[in-house]
Amino acid sequence: MERSLFLSRPSTDHGALLASPFSAASLTAFRRRRFLPHDSSLKIQNQLHSISSLVLGASSTVRCEASMYKQTVEIIDLDWDNLGFALLPTDYMYMMKCSQNGMFSKGELLRYGPLELSPSSGVLHYGQGLFEGLKAYRKEDGSVLLFRPQENALRMRIGADRMCMPSPTIDQFVDAIRLTVLANKRWVPPTGKGSLYIRPLLIGSGAVLGVSPAPEYTFLVFVSPVGNYFKEGLAPINLIVENEYHRAGPGGTGGVKTIGNYASVLRALKKAKENGYSDVLYLDCIHKKYLEEVSSCNIFVVKNKVISTPEVKGTILPGITRKSIIDVARGQGYQVEERPVSVEELLDADEVFCTGLSMGTKVLGLYLNNFILHLRDYRWAFQRTRWGGQCS
Repeated sequence: MERSLFLSRPSTDHGALLASPFSAASLTAFRRRRFLPHDSSLKIQNQLHSISSLVLGASSTVRCEASMYKQTVEIIDLDWDNLGFALLPTDYMYMMKCSQNGMFSKGELLRYGPLELSPSSGVLHYGQGLFEGLKAYRKEDGSVLLFRPQENALRMRIGADRMCMPSPTIDQFVDAIRLTVLANKRWVPPTGKGSLYIRPLLIGSGAVLGVSPAPEYTFLVFVSPVGNYFKEGLAPINLIVENEYHRAGPGGTGGVKTIGNYASVLRALKKAKENGYSDVLYLDCIHKKYLEEVSSCNIFVVKNKVISTPEVKGTILPGITRKSIIDVARGQGYQVEERPVSVEELLDADEVFCTGLSMGTKVLGLYLNNFILHLRDYRWAFQRTRWGGQCS
């Protein structure tokens, strides 16, 4: 039985942005290493942005903190209007290592390039690896904004504990992100043309033969300018509901961002794209009737102004954008339910949308276009609705 779902995807504008103050001492130390040019115009500011009320009727606002970096750097010459979601090697990457004592050494910026790994590295044999994904955006005044890097740092630490790996502290993680973004600032797309995708990576780089944790770990950060994740751009995306393959099971690693989770979805995703679908919507592996998530994002269902999303119980990745939407919506007075959501509820939904940083979402800046649901040979169409808000 074939099931498919057309979903709308939010615009790529910026959303609620949070970050903590930048360590000037860290930047000075790296300048002395000649990795970054000294620039007296570099300023680090904290500002409060308010998220405008939802069109559905709320009048209150939620305030969120953002860090902005100003630096006189020319933007690299690219065809920004046709920027897709593919790797474009940039100038620098960040690296630091951790030995068996669990303490990470002082990191450094290096020219972007290949890594040297032992053939018996733990990540190559036993999949001991985690990654994160977040973005930096350029404002019209040239400043650069990061989207909630502390949340990614915390999620990596939770994932590292599950995978029996040491992890950078939140401060180490955030400093590494900022240094990498500043070193590659000329690659941040102009306002409205995309974003700088940031990929932190934690791997078991030490040599191991038997099944055991690696004796050494490497933390890396690299970046790439990106546009829309899906080829459809801002048009609705077409999902197929998968009931044969499953992304994760109870007691497994579906709730953390480990590398193996993504390898397991490749077959279903490849099959879906060969048949003209954008991505796959997975069901739970026990009852095979409750929504879990899409390969690269979380899913929400709206009915009678009640927002519902599958609860996080170890098989679903707790997305940062998902959390942001829930926090802001509740702060605006909306009812948000985290609970089992059956696939049948898609038939009766007023609106359906999905969220995820890779696909270019923004916090509560969702344009819910017409979507058509094919399920059990029935067909529904819903009118275009805007459910939105953005940092002012």
